Amino acid sequence: MTQTVLLAEDDRAIRHALERALTLEGYEVTAVADGVEALAHAHRTPPDVLLLDVMMPGIDGLQVCRVLRAEGDRTPILMLTALVETADRIAGLDAGADDYVVKPFDVEEVFARLRALLRRTGNAGYGGAPAAPAAPGSARPAGPAERGGGGQLAVAGLRMDVQARRAWRGERELELTRTEFDLLELLARNSGIVLDHTTIYDRIWGYDFGPGSKNLAVYVGYLRRKLDAPGAPALIHTVRGVGYVLRED
Repeated sequence: MTQTVLLAEDDRAIRHALERALTLEGYEVTAVADGVEALAHAHRTPPDVLLLDVMMPGIDGLQVCRVLRAEGDRTPILMLTALVETADRIAGLDAGADDYVVKPFDVEEVFARLRALLRRTGNAGYGGAPAAPAAPGSARPAGPAERGGGGQLAVAGLRMDVQARRAWRGERELELTRTEFDLLELLARNSGIVLDHTTIYDRIWGYDFGPGSKNLAVYVGYLRRKLDAPGAPALIHTVRGVGYVLRED
């Protein structure tokens, strides 16, 4: 079944180039020039994934993202941004985006990130090819943090209901995006084990963006902000030159 992409980009050249590339890749694409049109199309015919430019006239990509999330729409969203500062990327995650690509970008990177988002939501891997169902327990290895049945995890004061996609630290529920939840689940299932950058990129994004990418560091930093509390020990630790580990020191 062909997967649908709603593309919102005000730059005509970029919009047309992406629309053509995505169509050739096998997606069914609806391309619009601003946020108002994007919201209208998303409400009328919900797509499988949204590709939103951050800077658009009128309603920008961040506002589109906020509106859809406030309505309870969990359609995966990939942001296109020319803003490279960490604070700008965090603003996109805050708005509810699942991932982002920085301009100028390689179209193959856009394809890879779209495939990863669609895999994580159980849709086609790419271009209409149905994603193969994962064997039970094969999506992520069960680590020492797994407890009980029904997808429940508990480690170091952190509790996760994987099926309901809810997480708590102590009595405080955490408001996590899809990517943040997946990252926290991976670290929790492997608590006490140092996961290298390549492993995390492969499990969460399905693609290793290389040593120059700051994508993982941004998500880890944002997840730490939501996890950490005054007087409570840090849970996610950086192992310099290797990766990250979840443990309570």
